[in-house]
Amino acid sequence: MVDFRNAKPRRLRDELDERLVFLQAFLREPRQVASVVPSSRFVERRILQLGEVRRARTIVELGSGTGGTTRAILGAMRGDAKLLCLEIDDKLHGLLGRIEDPRLIAHLGCAGELREVLAAHGLAAPEVVISGIPFSTLERTLASRILEAIAALLAPGGRFIAYQVSASVERLCRPFLGSAHEELEPLNIPPVRLFRWTKRACAD
Repeated sequence: MVDFRNAKPRRLRDELDERLVFLQAFLREPRQVASVVPSSRFVERRILQLGEVRRARTIVELGSGTGGTTRAILGAMRGDAKLLCLEIDDKLHGLLGRIEDPRLIAHLGCAGELREVLAAHGLAAPEVVISGIPFSTLERTLASRILEAIAALLAPGGRFIAYQVSASVERLCRPFLGSAHEELEPLNIPPVRLFRWTKRACAD
C-alpha cells in the first residue's frame, strides 16, 4: 500500500505564496474567509482527533482554504479513502492543484451544493464532514441549509467537526444534530473553538 504521508517537503516559497493568496481572499470576501491567516497545526491536530479521520472511507472538507488542513487530513487518511474538498473561492481552490494525491477530489463550488456534489462524484455517505467556513457571517438561511444537509447526508455514527472563531454554529446546528462537544484551541490566531457532533447510529 502506498504511504501518502511520505510526501516531499514543501518549499518555503510555496507556503508564503499560499498565505498571500489567503490574505487576498480575506480582503476580497472577509465574511466568507473570516481570518487573515490559515489555521495552525495545533488546530489541524485537534480536527484529526475529533473527526477520527483514520477510520473513515469518505471525508468531506468544506472550505479548504490554502490546503493546509487538506494536507493534514490526507496525511492521516487510510489508503483507500476519498477526500472531497469544496472551496468557493476560485484562487484558493486553485491551490489544491499543488496537492498530488489520487484520493483528493477538489470541487469549486458552494457548500450548499453538497448533496449534488456527492452524487456527481458517486461518493457514499461521508463518515466525517469537516468545516472551517464561518457560519456566524453566513446569511442565516444558507447556514441552516448547509447544516441541515450535513446532518442528513452524514452516515449513521458519522462525525461533523466545525472549527470557528464564533460559537454561533452550535446554536444553529442544534436543531439538526443536537448539542455539540466543544473544545478551545488557544494556539491559533485568533483562538479557535472546535465543535463535534456525532450522528445517531440508529433511530430510537
